[in-house]
Amino acid sequence: MNKKKINNEGIISKLRLIIKSGKLTIGFKTTIRSLKDGKCKLVIVANNCPPTRRLEIEYYALILHSSVHRFYGSNSELGVVCGKIFNCSCLGIIDLGDAVIDNILT
Repeated sequence: MNKKKINNEGIISKLRLIIKSGKLTIGFKTTIRSLKDGKCKLVIVANNCPPTRRLEIEYYALILHSSVHRFYGSNSELGVVCGKIFNCSCLGIIDLGDAVIDNILT
């Protein structure tokens, strides 16, 4: 449990940096669209994302060689991290900007 909390804090700080300097898509439909176009490098999925949607995202990510990270928080927490006032079950990162996320995902 403690490792999950540390992992979440690290990804939260990196997400804020990506929001300021990079490019991302928020929401299921736009994430799937960016995966199909081959633009998406990383997908972050909330803990309470419906299983069918999560499996669909993981399927497209597997086919198109993108990685999927599970955010250990609800969709409302993920929306707050992104600076939005609505829930977001998944988001796709297109451009990392100044962030380096290799050590966070392990």
